[in-house]
Amino acid sequence: MRTLLIADDHPLYREAMKNTLLNEYSSLHIIESVNVKNTLELLDGASVSLLLLDLYMPDSTDLHGFLRIQKEYPDLPIVVVSAVDDILLISKVMRFGARGFIPKTSKVEDIVDAIDTIFKGQIWLPKEISKQTALLDKEFTELVDKVAELTPAQYNVLCCMRGGLLNKQIGYQLNIAEATVKAHVTATFKKLGINNRTQAVMIASKLNLEMPPLKA
Repeated sequence: MRTLLIADDHPLYREAMKNTLLNEYSSLHIIESVNVKNTLELLDGASVSLLLLDLYMPDSTDLHGFLRIQKEYPDLPIVVVSAVDDILLISKVMRFGARGFIPKTSKVEDIVDAIDTIFKGQIWLPKEISKQTALLDKEFTELVDKVAELTPAQYNVLCCMRGGLLNKQIGYQLNIAEATVKAHVTATFKKLGINNRTQAVMIASKLNLEMPPLKA
């Protein structure tokens, strides 16, 4: 029996998705989580075949939650399910290793087609979105590919730099030492082929990278 995990902080959507899937896959075991922390806890105790992940939950924005989960479970197929269908965001998650993207407005037949396709080990995108990602300019895709080489910690630091945070502030927000932040900054510059913070902020801005959830 396959186990599928729905990670979404909206109970009505989780219930609707669960009912849709059980109508089509009667033998599917479905579990639910409400944030990234809860998701990681469930993944630690269950053998999950597929994760349906909302990028925007109380403890996650942009790719931050996705990258945390991917780091801990690199072989887990992750499909992003989101009400945010910005083509730049979709291109980022796919190049970072998502197995598919399902808009929350999708019809039942599209959801079923997506799950069938992904269970077969293939990648799924809505046709109209697939066409749009193919039209993205070369500069954008090259930048995404470079950023995709960053570790989750380096990605977080890059996002914080875009937000104007100094190294000490970044360390506080990410619970790491300032010296560790400096090491991440240096490694990030090297991977991106740049020399300074201004260039890093320009890249993060072009890709519309968002800050991780901040402490009060």
